[in-house]
Amino acid sequence: MKFVKHWINGTEHDGDSRTAPISNPATGQASGQVAMASAADVDAAVASAKAAFPAWRDASLVKRAQVLFRFRELMDAHRDELAGLISAEHGKVHSDALGEVARGLEVVEFACGIPHLLKGGFSEGVSTRVDSYSIRQPLGVVAGITPFNFPAMVPMWMFPIAIACGNAFILKPSEKDPSASLLMARLWKQAGLPDGVFSVVQGDKVAVDRLLEHPDVKAVSFVGSTPIARYVYESGTAAGKRVQALGGAKNHMLVLPDADLDLVADSAVSAGFGSAGERCMAISVVLAVEPVADELVSKIVSRVEQLKIGPGDNPEAEMGPLVTREHRDKVASYLDLDEGFKIVVDGRETEVLGGRGEGFWLGPTVLDHVQVGSRVHTEEIFGPVLSVVRVSSYEEGLEVINNLEYGNGTAIFTNDGGAARRFQNEVEVGMVGINVPIPVPMAFYSFGGWKSSLFGDTHVHGTEGVHFYTRGKVVTSRWLDPSHGGVNLGFPTNR
Repeated sequence: MKFVKHWINGTEHDGDSRTAPISNPATGQASGQVAMASAADVDAAVASAKAAFPAWRDASLVKRAQVLFRFRELMDAHRDELAGLISAEHGKVHSDALGEVARGLEVVEFACGIPHLLKGGFSEGVSTRVDSYSIRQPLGVVAGITPFNFPAMVPMWMFPIAIACGNAFILKPSEKDPSASLLMARLWKQAGLPDGVFSVVQGDKVAVDRLLEHPDVKAVSFVGSTPIARYVYESGTAAGKRVQALGGAKNHMLVLPDADLDLVADSAVSAGFGSAGERCMAISVVLAVEPVADELVSKIVSRVEQLKIGPGDNPEAEMGPLVTREHRDKVASYLDLDEGFKIVVDGRETEVLGGRGEGFWLGPTVLDHVQVGSRVHTEEIFGPVLSVVRVSSYEEGLEVINNLEYGNGTAIFTNDGGAARRFQNEVEVGMVGINVPIPVPMAFYSFGGWKSSLFGDTHVHGTEGVHFYTRGKVVTSRWLDPSHGGVNLGFPTNR
């Protein structure tokens, strides 16, 4: 059985004696152990990062970009290996894991353009023989705390940009699927990144709290559930840090009567059950504007019944298990609620390729006649449960979405351009899809929601990511010539 360690100062580090088990979700069996960091382990990583920061900050932009390019090529060469680790520890099928790696690599590619991204402005002659110009400089030691559902992609939303900007980065990945983080650390070293610039501390709340309170950690980026995101934001900002904390979601798809229902059904199934619904951008509620609900539900059910559920290493499998037994049981418990909905597809009865064994299985589940405001409707289930809510009009559907606590992602399906344009203007959600079910922005835009889906002022990656990991500085300069006018105690004004 493998033992997943920390990565500190360019090498693996055993750390404290505490460990936690790693399980294979498809079999339910333990596959290894992961080290659990103590505060002292975090301190060691921070000390290493702090020592490495000055030289990396002073490295030229071209030098940083060259390391990023090499890392990108190594990641591309090892994408199958990385996807295999993700499948073995998270449970998603191999093709889905490959997609995760590909979307993370897009951010690495974006960060390779750091010489352009950090260009400032220059104004000559703002006053007589005086010039002004702006520059952006790195913060120092920064940290990322990432969730179990994307053990490669979400860290890559953060560390390529942070490192390209000249910071030293500490990753605290989920303890449920930690192996991807160590492979990426080894590839950074192989790419020529100086020791200490990228570190990994495995662990739980002990590691998180120490990162949040450590005086040498200048910024923290977090992705996870809303209660923890709020805790990270409040704790980190109270300690004087810059924090971006992305929380939960309850993403709705509004379907107008003129929509192509075959496209809608394909999109709802793909967005609802990909990665077993363990996505913050999953569509978990379909708002069907009558009279299309009956026909749409029938089309969704016919597609769900054709899905093949199985372990990630089975090439026929389209959806894998959930990440842990506890999470599977929590998701399944929603099906026992007495809230008036109708279970039209029950994932508890789904057949699994090769048999269920002791794996953490829950198949695609479809609920119809879900009531607005019920727990199934409003709570983030984070599993393969797709709810259908019937509404009478566009206006009613929009009101349902805007009344939610969350504002991460949403979609509208329609052939009416005016309705789509109205929706993108009126909906109170940060990422909007028009006939696109999962509107995750490309790397050169920024990812993030509204309301309780985001705490902080900036979104992840894109230009907002560059701004998050840097500080602006404006320089006003004058190079005197021999004819300067001498001392002048008056208030300086433009002349």
